[in-house]
Amino acid sequence: MTFKLASDAALLKPIQVGDTAAANRIFMAPLTRSRADADGTPSPLAAQYYAQRAGAGVIITEATAISQQANGAYLNTPGIYTDNHQLKWAEVAAAVHDAGGTIFVQLWHVGRMGHPEISGVESVAPSAIAADTTTHTHSGKQSLPAPRALEESEIRQIVDQFRAAARRAVDAGADGVEIHGANGYLLHQFLSDVVNQRTDTYGGSPENRARLTAEVVEAVSAEIGAGRVGLRISPGNTAGDIQENDKVSAYEALLNRIDSLGLAYLHFLINPADAAFGALRTLWSGPVVLNTGREVDTSFCQLEELADWGVISAAAVGRAFLANPDLIERLKEGAELNEPDVTTFYAPGPAGYTDYPTLAELSEASTSKSSPEALAR
Repeated sequence: MTFKLASDAALLKPIQVGDTAAANRIFMAPLTRSRADADGTPSPLAAQYYAQRAGAGVIITEATAISQQANGAYLNTPGIYTDNHQLKWAEVAAAVHDAGGTIFVQLWHVGRMGHPEISGVESVAPSAIAADTTTHTHSGKQSLPAPRALEESEIRQIVDQFRAAARRAVDAGADGVEIHGANGYLLHQFLSDVVNQRTDTYGGSPENRARLTAEVVEAVSAEIGAGRVGLRISPGNTAGDIQENDKVSAYEALLNRIDSLGLAYLHFLINPADAAFGALRTLWSGPVVLNTGREVDTSFCQLEELADWGVISAAAVGRAFLANPDLIERLKEGAELNEPDVTTFYAPGPAGYTDYPTLAELSEASTSKSSPEALAR
């Protein structure tokens, strides 16, 4: 597949997102790669992996747990709640900055999507309703158990854990954090009018269902500055067996509450043709980042049109960045894109992680093969 962006393309223009100056508007979407150590410490290869992709306007890292309880959806996913985690993320941030890039750490709590065999602790959620799905554990594929409904005092602790994780990320050198309120994980579970069956101040009305996400955003913004904070939402997304009969009202309440904070950006995971996107887009005054996900076949041509029209401020791209560390250069030149190797998405080691070739490496290999010395052999 090839696509060439014109030199004056909207996606190639720089943009200011909060406190961060991005060189272009093609961001690297968060991608779980399952290569962290068993204790949640990022892989020794993580710094190389992210630095290779420093051409992105902003790198949004893989989802990173704010506590031990927040982990458990997949094996070998990273955390940022210990000193050792923070030290390794500092190496990642430094490597990205040395390569001229910027990086936001995505913060998550998986809620009912966690499995105790992975996290080592009981899974929790707004209500004791299990997700009808499975995950891969140390002993094989298993159904997710019913979670325990959180007490209000525990909800306040989770807000503080997001705050503390954001502080660690910025102290490690990250340019900011993205709060993960999408894809069926804990904050999305609270936003849902189906999964959230609470009758206290965190359930029922749209304002109550939006309360936890809003409190997290407010706490993190107070801790590190709103200009270093992004938020990801996915209205109507069904990942993790999440269901929403009403995929607008809670998000309206959320955006009405946090829009004035001045966040770096709002990141939508949604089909831009979805009416919910149109309704919610008008409520947001700051930068809008769009990721259409793998369920929607969106071309770079379509993303460029949306950016040129001003519908979106930037586009977050996942698999194309996974397989093409130098994606921006390839798009500028109209070069062929590497195809991602699905079999290595969650496998350990460098294969399918740090070994995708760049144009420069391919050119060097071609020159080497055609050199007089090589031809003489």
